[in-house]
Amino acid sequence: MTPVGETGAVPTITGFDHVALTVADLSVSVPFYTALWGLPPVASMNDGSFRRQVIALPGGTNLGLTEHDRAGAGFDPTAAGLDHIGFAVADRDELATWVRHLDGLGIEHSGPVEADYGVAVSFTDPDGVALELFVGRRAT
Repeated sequence: MTPVGETGAVPTITGFDHVALTVADLSVSVPFYTALWGLPPVASMNDGSFRRQVIALPGGTNLGLTEHDRAGAGFDPTAAGLDHIGFAVADRDELATWVRHLDGLGIEHSGPVEADYGVAVSFTDPDGVALELFVGRRAT
């Protein structure tokens, strides 16, 4: 527990366990993410109103891809909610390797973009969800 002033202690967390994305079509998104990460789904779920495929990412975080029977509006990074998902990359050399991988898959991307706090390569998935490969300044 971590002390926080008058409110007492805040329970601790150990990090992210999973991120679940709503996708328009699993038959499009699963091949995209499988090719992107080089990893097949490790689990699935069919709960009547939705279907989910889970990819286990390095580092222990799971990525869930969920197709709902009732589709909503498309992703909008400027609306309240998710802006993007940033995936950590070890260093600039590995980021350059990722740029070549994205190019090989035909995935359009920003190329390396410098910021005060690191360098990022941004791209989107088939549903327009903003994704980013990121090297923080401490890793450069």
